[in-house]
Amino acid sequence: MKKRRLSGLLKLTVAMLMSCSVLLLFWLTSPLPQILAKPETKIFEQVWQTVNENFYDPNFNGVDWKAMREKYQPQAAQTKSKEEFAIAINQMLSELQSSHIRYYTQDEPAYYQLLGIFVPRSTELQKQLKKYFPKGKIEYTDIGIFTKNINNKTFISAILDGSPAAKADLKVGDQIISVDGRPYQPIQSFAGKAGEKVKLLIQRSPDRNSQKEIAIVPKMLDASTMFIEAHRASTQIIQRQGKKIGYIHIWSHAANEDQQQLQEEMIYGRLKDADALVLDFRDGWGGGDVDSLNIFTAKEGPSVTSISRKGRKYTYVSQWKKPVAMVINEGSRSSKEIYAYGFQQHKIGPVIGSKTAGAVVAGRPFFMPDGSLLYVAVADVFVNGNERLEGKGVTPDMNVAFPLEYAQGADPQKERAIETVLAALK
Repeated sequence: MKKRRLSGLLKLTVAMLMSCSVLLLFWLTSPLPQILAKPETKIFEQVWQTVNENFYDPNFNGVDWKAMREKYQPQAAQTKSKEEFAIAINQMLSELQSSHIRYYTQDEPAYYQLLGIFVPRSTELQKQLKKYFPKGKIEYTDIGIFTKNINNKTFISAILDGSPAAKADLKVGDQIISVDGRPYQPIQSFAGKAGEKVKLLIQRSPDRNSQKEIAIVPKMLDASTMFIEAHRASTQIIQRQGKKIGYIHIWSHAANEDQQQLQEEMIYGRLKDADALVLDFRDGWGGGDVDSLNIFTAKEGPSVTSISRKGRKYTYVSQWKKPVAMVINEGSRSSKEIYAYGFQQHKIGPVIGSKTAGAVVAGRPFFMPDGSLLYVAVADVFVNGNERLEGKGVTPDMNVAFPLEYAQGADPQKERAIETVLAALK
């Protein structure tokens, strides 16, 4: 009897072990453990959770955010490259229908530019930075261009003043065919080539015979100073009809240094003696406050004159009361849009160009485990208490089209602004 019981227990034990083995084999051969083991799954979960905890609207703009997790997690886990993974993540983020929310990898100039803007203002990011940038500097190799894809072709949409591209024979509207014989990639095309010549094959008109090869030397760009340097390089006096027209391109409006640069040039620097002024707020980044509008809106105060021992006289006025025009486009974002709104509200001067992006909420970047960056809209923004520009943008007083494809460096928006301030001087 005892032997029969032992035999029965043994059979039961063997059956249970076999069942467990079958389940374990099924588990190991199924895609689920492979998905959970992938590093992308960990990043996906952190992206989802970071948005879940920080997005400015607790109702997620009416989107079922938990359902988005279920929808996109399998898709993200099945991607075969970080480019594909980033596309899947950004498809999920786009469901929220908001600006200032995007996932960036180290293969995008915007990744470095965002860090260059935010790290100096965030002790938390500063602590995390050395893990991903051991030298403590946010640098990348580039030639200083912004590009736009139109009908699967890559066109130069803007060129950073003072950059290698600005010093070479590149023009806005050029189509980039290749770099050193390979397809153009914003970061990979120039990585490790600082100080070395690279060859860009570009096309200047719809005619393939307009293709030409341009030699250019990329440089290491410091993302924390590159826009200040570009502001300085852009500042100029344009001589027209016996008048001096001041011009400055504000590439970034996100840090105090960027705005101080504008004020210093207008009050003390190269722009102070100009007869009129053109402010170019197209492209680049926004993000800061709009205190420098006070230069235009404040009542005229006293001028201050200092005279040195040798009799040299220097006079400055802390307000700008001469003609001024502002240039905007669909690349004008965030605080640049609020600035344009203020220009119109206070009737400071005409706003010229094309409608702005309608991207006016507050964003904040977060490092992900692999060093990639998640930019999240963390606060809604209103002007004058109840006016929301997000999704709406600012319509210019003078709408001037800018056909980008094969523009050959022509800039009709800037030219209209110069003509407008000249007319105001007559």
